Amino acid sequence: MKIMIMDGQGGGVGRSLVEELHFRFPDVELIAVGTNAMATANMMKGGTSLGATGENAVIYNSRRVDAILGPIGIVVANAMMGEITPKMAEAVASSNARILLIPMSRCHVQVMGVEGKKLGDYVKEAVDKLM
Repeated sequence: MKIMIMDGQGGGVGRSLVEELHFRFPDVELIAVGTNAMATANMMKGGTSLGATGENAVIYNSRRVDAILGPIGIVVANAMMGEITPKMAEAVASSNARILLIPMSRCHVQVMGVEGKKLGDYVKEAVDKLM
């Protein structure tokens, strides 16, 4: 199984996902894809040696993985202070991969009915639902 973890800005959410996935499924191929180099580097510190950065990396890898995990903003054009381009959002949203999103209140999208859990709880829940 190939799993793409996508994040932007500082990559903190993505790093938490990489750490949890690496801990629970050490043999799964994890690909950290960041909207910027800092996000990619931070995610890679979480336990994967595969990483790529930028719009083309998102488009390319979205077609080649079994699952995509990241904050909800990765499917919203112009989210994360403009880091998510419309092409990135479209590539993720139209991927045939299973998509598991972490709700975040920092982007301009709010999901009604979402509980106010800690990030770590959402990360564990997403990884639970993956397998």
